[in-house]
Amino acid sequence: GDDGLGNLAQDVCYLWRKLPVPVIAVLHGYCFGGGLQIALGADFRFATPDCKLSIMESRWGLIPDMSASIVLRELVRMDVAKELTMTGRIISGSEAESLGLVTRCVDDPMEEAMKVAREITARSPDSVAASKELFQSTWMVEDDATCLEKETTLQLKLIGTWNQAAAAGSQFGINLPYWNK
Repeated sequence: GDDGLGNLAQDVCYLWRKLPVPVIAVLHGYCFGGGLQIALGADFRFATPDCKLSIMESRWGLIPDMSASIVLRELVRMDVAKELTMTGRIISGSEAESLGLVTRCVDDPMEEAMKVAREITARSPDSVAASKELFQSTWMVEDDATCLEKETTLQLKLIGTWNQAAAAGSQFGINLPYWNK
């Protein structure tokens, strides 16, 4: 697309990583094909143990084409990605957790998602955005110097800001509001 790297379907999943806020997906029931690919693009995925998940495109003579080539390599080993993609096998939420496809498998994924969201919103929005940017931009980078340089660059943008002072103050019982840009 004009604003993304890929086509519209790919951008649906891929562009979430560009948002300065975490994206949380809640999975229950059935999560197949494009629905699973959309969920895989989220920063966190919470599923029920009995949720059914499948990279189902091979059943239709297709491949997963909504940024799966990027998100799967960040979540699972290549042999797992190939097996799930080539077979279209349906797995449970519990197996998805053991494979790394979901962050956590819980009985009430919405409640867990809201709990995590509350924990994140209690932190500096600048720190949260910088944390997301740090890992999105360095996770697959093999050059350690590049990763360390990114850490330094992001940290220097945080140190001494209002939100950093508010976060530090909160550790001592001083409650100052965060400033959202």
